[in-house]
Amino acid sequence: MSQMAREDLKVAAERTVLVHVQLPGEYVDERDLFSELRSLAETAGAIVVGELTQKREKPSGKSYLGKGKVQELAELTAMVEASLVIFDNDLAPAQIRSLEEVVQCKIIDRSELILDIFAGRAATHTAKLQVEIAQLEYTYPRLRAMWDHLGQIVGGAPVGIGTRGPGEQQIEIDRRLAKRRLRQLKRELAGIQMRKAREVQQRNLDHFTVGLVGYTNAGKSTLFNRVTGGGAFAHRKLFATLATRVERWELGGGNAAMLSDTVGFIRNLPHHLVASFRCTLEETVYAQLLVILVDAADRNGEMQLETVMRTLDDIGADTQPRIIALNKTDRLERAPDLLVWLNRHPEALPICAERGDGIEALTNAVRRHMLGGIREVRIATSMRDGRTIAFLEKRTEVLDRQYDGDEVRFTVRIGRRQVDQLLAQGARMTINGAPPLEAVKQVWDDPARQSSAAARTPLHERFHS
Repeated sequence: MSQMAREDLKVAAERTVLVHVQLPGEYVDERDLFSELRSLAETAGAIVVGELTQKREKPSGKSYLGKGKVQELAELTAMVEASLVIFDNDLAPAQIRSLEEVVQCKIIDRSELILDIFAGRAATHTAKLQVEIAQLEYTYPRLRAMWDHLGQIVGGAPVGIGTRGPGEQQIEIDRRLAKRRLRQLKRELAGIQMRKAREVQQRNLDHFTVGLVGYTNAGKSTLFNRVTGGGAFAHRKLFATLATRVERWELGGGNAAMLSDTVGFIRNLPHHLVASFRCTLEETVYAQLLVILVDAADRNGEMQLETVMRTLDDIGADTQPRIIALNKTDRLERAPDLLVWLNRHPEALPICAERGDGIEALTNAVRRHMLGGIREVRIATSMRDGRTIAFLEKRTEVLDRQYDGDEVRFTVRIGRRQVDQLLAQGARMTINGAPPLEAVKQVWDDPARQSSAAARTPLHERFHS
């Protein structure tokens, strides 16, 4: 095929054939092998006109598909007048070129398709920068194998291994340009990452931070808008969100958290794309709590949850507590389907972000995590310490108050984090008649007391605390 067609990587509005090669041990949806790839292709704007699948013990080194299937693919693309073939696998550059010679239309793999979607969705400067880096890192090792014009020799000599001449000079020029551009972009991104890391660290000092994560199209932006009114772009398409958005989530009782909506994860997300989006994922890595949203109505929901968990571990977001929220429960075909989810994940919270069902229970669960274990204690402070008194009155559950001369004694239900906030703002107080730091060790850090407190906590409250 012509070089101009190979370099035109736009997927939008092209008649497309999808190909899936099923290998041993690979997860597949037997009911619809192409469900995710079809969604990706349609998200990119392609018009799907045909599908082809093959089971193999291992890919063909030359063309990934077997020889007969390659010919069948060529006949199918000609019959449906397709101009593009998308593989649900990652192909080597030589395999792409070999296929294009036989099929006579453009061939792209799963990684290239995802990059095309990201390029079309990137709106902020940072997202565009990250996408360009990922594209360059994907393209650089493929220059020789994918760009046939770079191998041409003056005089019509055959092209082969060890080729020399003007073509070889051109590829070296292009490689130097690509490396120079890549270094420049990475320096610029490194500066952004440093600023981003400082912002995230400062936000964690000032606020309780929650990262909203999940598979792409699980409904994260819908939930984000529901609990914050933040106006994030929400659409039933894959990768609707590329840039992180952070807004305040009111948790009740004067408590609030900063919630971040992040880019969605997907099976076999290109590793260079994950690396490039590191500063976008900073919000997730350093969040103090993760809310993992799952599309409970998707028949591949369990696989999607496993993908999210594995990706979180890969990027280093593996130390925070996690809350699993089962979204889109209104779309479950049968009521027992929800029981199946809850049997597998008893701690999960069923919600419907679109209608608002279950949002109060989710908010309460986040508040309990934020407060860090609620205990009933006696706090005594001076009547002149209006800031501490106002904090206790507005942000804790006051069970009793007594006045004794210049002192007021509260009996309150309060969380460990709230005590830390009081101490940070300079509160002068005693807790259960002891200095606050000593009391914190006795009340919150003593394992025996924690076990006793847990035993006294009603089961439905202990379930999510």
